Amino acid sequence: MAGKKHRYSGGIEVFMHNQPVGRLAMAADRRCLFEYGTDWINNGFSISPFYLPLKSGLFTARYDPFNGLFGVFDDSLPDGWGKLLIDRWLLKQGVQPDTLSPLDRLALVGKQGMAALTYEPDRCPGSGSDTMNLKMLAREVEKIMQQDYSGQLELLIRQGESSGGARPKVIVNIGNDGWLVKFPASSDPADIGALEYQYSMIAKKCAIVMPETRLFEKKYFGVKRFDRKAGRRIHVHSASGLLYAGFRFPSLDYTELMKATMALTADINEVARLFRLMVFNILTGNRDDHSKNFSFIYDERKWQLSPAYDLVKSHGFNGLHSTTIAGQGDPSRKDIFNVAEMTGFPHKMAFLIFDEVFTGCQEIRSKGW
Repeated sequence: MAGKKHRYSGGIEVFMHNQPVGRLAMAADRRCLFEYGTDWINNGFSISPFYLPLKSGLFTARYDPFNGLFGVFDDSLPDGWGKLLIDRWLLKQGVQPDTLSPLDRLALVGKQGMAALTYEPDRCPGSGSDTMNLKMLAREVEKIMQQDYSGQLELLIRQGESSGGARPKVIVNIGNDGWLVKFPASSDPADIGALEYQYSMIAKKCAIVMPETRLFEKKYFGVKRFDRKAGRRIHVHSASGLLYAGFRFPSLDYTELMKATMALTADINEVARLFRLMVFNILTGNRDDHSKNFSFIYDERKWQLSPAYDLVKSHGFNGLHSTTIAGQGDPSRKDIFNVAEMTGFPHKMAFLIFDEVFTGCQEIRSKGW
């Protein structure tokens, strides 16, 4: 992959469970084009119902907010830590990262990405064997954060599987299950892993649907993957990609998110899960609730809200909630119930959920976490 020329922009084949979904290409104006395959139209489902309905014909992506890429495919690309690893690897190959198109980036994901979508050609640079040596991986992470190019980039890329988020993380296998394990970022407190684990335990007390969580070696927070089920890859679509809502700046309100959840799932119980998560985020000070921190999964021929993730006290944009609450970044109790009113969510259910979460997260408030 030497030089600055684009090598893979002629087209990308999209697959799910080894079945062809469609083909991506780049138009002259740097926007992506996508077309479903005939077999997928006859036997598959819409991978992004609001912007890629299941029908024949050519779709053209908007340029913003994903640099000309469709939101569902942008979900496959690493951001934060994962993008840093790829960019460091590119520089080692003599390639300037900003010369790559979105299709080049998808080729670098190949078959090693999260969730169910895979891409050909597969140019993923990851190599090496899986390891559970978290101390060694933590040392390699530290090298990268200190801009030391001697770190085992390929190993970290392989074990990251194009995961998103700002904090360094790896995928490890325990038995038949995959686990995502996080390491502290340079700006994190030393006990961030233990803190996030405590939040996950309290979230479960509040009846928040979460994957299984663990604290590895008493300091590394781990969460069981929900994009895998009995060895099968599960299609996951972030609210950011589904709604074309950029996540680097505030772009979404919980009222919009609740309405989208109802439109996608047609299930008031899924909307209730989101309302509960909103209340938890507000009462526990999790203000980094941006559009990529909510996702939906398609499984057993239906859409549903994914298990919750990234729940820990944090600052949002300018110290406010990244997803606003009835237009407010620093909401009051009244704003919470305004969301219910504006979305037609039953008030009785809203009050019941608020009381349950308020009671369940008292430990967080009492300890000032």
